[in-house]
Parts: sequence; C-alpha cells; structure tokens
Amino acid sequence: MRKIGFDNEKYIELQSGKIRERIDKFGGKLYLEFGGKLFDDYHASRVLPGFKPDSKLKMLLALREQAEIIIAICACDIEKNKVRGDLGITYDLDVLRLIDAFRVAGLYVGSVVLTQYASQPAAKAFRQRLKELGVKTYRHYPIEGYPNNTEKIVSQEGYGRNEYIQTSRSLVVVTAPGPGSGKMAVCLSQLYHENLRGVKAGYAKFETFPIWNLPLKHPVNIAYEAATVDLNDVNMIDPFHLETYGETVVNYNRDIEIFPVLNAIFKQIYGTSPYSSPTDMGVNMAGNCIVDDEVCRSASNQEIIRRYYQTLCAGRKGLLGEDAEDISYKAELLMRTANLSPEDRPVVAAAKEKADRTGAPAAAMELADGRIVTGKTSSLLGASSALLLNALKALAGIDDDVHLISPTIIEPIQKLKIEHLGNRNPRLHTDEVLIALSICAATDERAARAMEALAELAGCEVHSSVILSQVDSDVFKKLGTNLTCEPVYQTKKLYHK
Repeated sequence: MRKIGFDNEKYIELQSGKIRERIDKFGGKLYLEFGGKLFDDYHASRVLPGFKPDSKLKMLLALREQAEIIIAICACDIEKNKVRGDLGITYDLDVLRLIDAFRVAGLYVGSVVLTQYASQPAAKAFRQRLKELGVKTYRHYPIEGYPNNTEKIVSQEGYGRNEYIQTSRSLVVVTAPGPGSGKMAVCLSQLYHENLRGVKAGYAKFETFPIWNLPLKHPVNIAYEAATVDLNDVNMIDPFHLETYGETVVNYNRDIEIFPVLNAIFKQIYGTSPYSSPTDMGVNMAGNCIVDDEVCRSASNQEIIRRYYQTLCAGRKGLLGEDAEDISYKAELLMRTANLSPEDRPVVAAAKEKADRTGAPAAAMELADGRIVTGKTSSLLGASSALLLNALKALAGIDDDVHLISPTIIEPIQKLKIEHLGNRNPRLHTDEVLIALSICAATDERAARAMEALAELAGCEVHSSVILSQVDSDVFKKLGTNLTCEPVYQTKKLYHK
C-alpha cells in the first residue's frame, strides 16, 4: 500500500469553492486561464501522492452548470505541426481529442479560438474542418508591439480587431493543447470586448505549479522546474506580493515578468487593477490539501531524478535542439540543488549492476513493497520483457524458475517476426510477451494469476540500462509504471526505431 500525502476530496471541494468565490467577486462572469493538463495530470499525481490524474476534471464537473470551455490553439503551431511530446499527436488533433473528452465528461465546449491568426494555410484548413464538424471558431490576430505597447493593445487596432467570442455561462475556462497557445491573451481580449458591451467580467489564473504557499526550494516546486526545464521556467519569490503584503510566496518567472504589463492592461480596460500581485490572480488550493509533507517530499525527489534522466535521453535523441547541453546542465543542477543524485533512485544501481554482470542490456523494477526485481537479455526475450515477467511472478507469488510462457510458444512468434514480418531482432517485445501470456492464461492457472497481477504494476519504478524502443516505452507507460533509461542506445547504429 503506497503512502498518501494529498487529500484529493478536500482538494476538489476547496478548489471548486475558491473558483465560485472568484466568480462572485467579479459580479458573475469570470474568464479562468487554465494551465497544465486537465484530464491526465500524471505529474501532479506523482509528486502529490493521493492526487488523482483527473482531479481537475472532477473539480470542473462540480461547476458544470456554470462552466463552458474555450480551447485556444496558436495558428503558428498548426502551421508547424507542433506535437505534444507526451501523446505524440499534433496540437490540432489534440484540440479534437480535447473536445471529445470534454463532451464525454459532460462539459460544454463553446468554441475554439485560433490565436496569432494570419491566414496560414494549415490554420485556414483546420478552421474549415472545425466548421464542417459543427464547432464554432473565432480568430484572434497578432498585435504589433505585444505585450509592451499597452495603449495599442487595448484599442480598436489591438484587441478590437479580434473576433468577440460569444459565451453564455458565468465561468469561461480557457484551456489549450500546450504552452504558448495564447490563453492569457484570449482572456484579456474578452475582458476588453465585454467591457465595451457593459459587462464587468473578471480574470483569474489556475496553475497547479509552482505551489505558491510552499517554500521556493520545496521538492514539489523543484520538481515543477525539472518538468519544464526545456521551457526555461524558473520559480521565484513574488516581489509584488512581498511588497504589498509582506508575505513570501512563490510564482514563476513568466507571470512575474508579465505582471506589470497585465496591470497596465487592466487599468486601460477598467481604470483600475483588481490585483496587486501575480499570485493574487491565482486560485490554486493544492498546497492547502497536503496532509503528509514528508510523503510529498519523497515522491517529488524521485520525480526530480526521473526528469533528469528524461532530459538526458531527450538530448540523446536530438529532441532538445541547439540548447541541449544547457538544458541537460540545468536538469542536473536542479537535482543537485535538491541534494539528490541518480544513486538515490534504487532501480538505477540494480539495472546497471545486472547489465555489468551479464554484459548485455538489463532492467530493474521496484515493487510497491520495496522489493527490486531485475530482467536480463536472453535469446528469447529482451530485458524489458524478462523484467515484466519476473515482476509479475514476484507479485503473484510464483517461483522465479517457473516458465510462464513456454519456449514452444515463443519460438513460433519469433519465426513469424523474422521470416514474415521483416524484423531482425527475434526477441519478444513487452507487448508481444503480454499477448503470449494472455493466451497461456486460458489454460495455465499460474499465467492467469500473473495476468491478474498486472494492475499492481501501476506506480512501480523502472529503470533500463539502455534507451528502450518506443513499443516497450509505451507498454510501461500504459501499465502506469515510472520509467527512466540510461541515455545510451543498445547499438551504435545511427537509426533507431
């Protein structure tokens, strides 16, 4: 049983209540910029054990009668075919995914807004596609001098050129497929247009991290920096909040840097600003729902190390661009700032030791009870597949020397791969092993017990001595494990699937 450090039910209650309070403060109309992942916030669930990945969705469902959704997507990202790293799909496809997911959950999606729209061919095509699907779309245009020329921004030549988004509910949640989509600009443009129509709407920001009422160097906040190391986000003490209230709270550089501009825009629209600091704009209550600080610290420390390895592997794959060296250095610096090293992740040493002893790739998994299981490369199975079977045997109480899958079943699969499907590697990947195991489970009671233990893998820590194939990485992800890899490939080939 894993320890809990976060009260999820309390969070849903407090968070929805805080948003209702902010709606009332602005007289019944609030534009809420919604940062981070709404449906699948696995980062939050890892660093705040007890936080459910769909907690923010459930919080919105508590407000469903008041809420409608606007999805913002930057036309430039459509043109560049920008991809979500975690899902592997382009931003425009993710907009469609988000619409479907919101609708299935029972939330009303009012429209999609294309920001930075300049008649880009791909953006025009996507707009037409949305129209054919019956989704309302609006266009917001680039503004010369944004964000510093506030007089032009708050004028007919600035926000005035944007199409006014028709909304019908008191809470308008503005979300997006990823960062840099223009959520804040959409909210502010709407405030300008609402004010022209005599509606005194308000603005607030919902970001889970950094957690404003935790210390700057708390592991939860460092883990956020580690997760966004490629975006150059930096946690900082909010100087505006300190000056106004004498309180030390945490925000991040982009909100602090933009706050004077936001303040000027608010004053241009309303004649006065409702906020004295960027932290004032937030409605995040996550810090109030931590019930065991040590549990959250420990979980966050592990996340910091995981992010370090993920950054190194991304650099090895060429995914970090020209700044790879600087980004990797920052990831290591954050780990050292938290007084951590790779050795603080037990599966790292176990995987390396197994690889050194066998002279081939190896992998290790830490189970919920602290036991560490390893897997080695053989003629039949890759290290990941062997690890998976060994972990399932350990969880199901099956002797280690038992073959859950007979070689007489594995060999025909290998023959199919090599002779008919054009593969060069005969060893079974993790997905192939699970299919073979499920077939064996129909007639073998031990294999059936192993299959039942699959659910217990969620939350287990895994480390590989080499970068895994996309197939194996995806399987470990789908099983809910926390995977890291050494930033080296198994072979010296230039092309890796």
